[in-house]
Amino acid sequence: MDDRQDRSGRVVVDGLTKRFGAVAAVDGVSFSVEPGAVTGFLGPNGSGKTTTLRMILGLVAPTTGGCRINGVPFAALRDPARVVGAVLEAQGFHPARTARRHLLACAAAIGVPDAAVDVGLGAVGLVDVADRFVGGYSLGMKQRLALAVAMLGDPQVLILDEPANGLDPEGIAWLRAFLRAFARQGRSVLVSSHLLAEIEQTADHLVVITRGRCVYRGGLDQLRGSRRPRVLVACSAPARLAHALALAGMPEVDTLPDGRLGVAGGDAVRVGDTALAAGVAIYGLADERIDLEQLFFQLTSGRWGP
Repeated sequence: MDDRQDRSGRVVVDGLTKRFGAVAAVDGVSFSVEPGAVTGFLGPNGSGKTTTLRMILGLVAPTTGGCRINGVPFAALRDPARVVGAVLEAQGFHPARTARRHLLACAAAIGVPDAAVDVGLGAVGLVDVADRFVGGYSLGMKQRLALAVAMLGDPQVLILDEPANGLDPEGIAWLRAFLRAFARQGRSVLVSSHLLAEIEQTADHLVVITRGRCVYRGGLDQLRGSRRPRVLVACSAPARLAHALALAGMPEVDTLPDGRLGVAGGDAVRVGDTALAAGVAIYGLADERIDLEQLFFQLTSGRWGP
């Protein structure tokens, strides 16, 4: 099978391992990136994210395992720039060259018409500054230019490593809309980012790795659903309330760093009634909102459990 036969844009990572001497930077990682969706790729610094992305793109040879795009390794794609657009870093631009000239050179290198340059500039919002020297660009503008390069071949797949670096809030919102629109066209997006709140708003699926190993792959709603909901309680006598809750059939009570109790297995009304019966004053009572940051730290700290 080659990229002419399979045009799905599906990316499959299968048992990927990379060792540098005795160190396993990536250790048996497997996941897929599906068309029509944004897949967020998360992990602490040094977890193996960038090494994994580089192996997908054929820039680093795996020790074992493999990666396939449209059913074949990246190196076997006949027109790779028309299949995959990638941004691993927004650097490498000649400071004395304009954005337009840079894109024209890239278009010639991959064999696409010059008209693709104006399309790319428009897609990333750089039309008005296309004839300025790149040396005067901010980091955020360079990120947009790098994305324009990735889009020149009208690819099926985007692979991006920290694309929001240097973007202001408006730029981050623009990037979110851009990636979601790209995926809605039936294309695939794999994006690595440390901006967890942004990934929470952008990604349909998540892959989380830590210390080179995959600790989660699936949907965000599925991840949230695996955590038991809790009621957070601020009260006058936490120990007495915890005892009363246990007697009422709610023994799963944690004490949070701020002194509140986290009560699993009950709702706010039941917890409040129990506190009233125990003579404990309630100062605050709320259902816990489980956000991606909490889930991420539990996954990557080794504290993940049923």
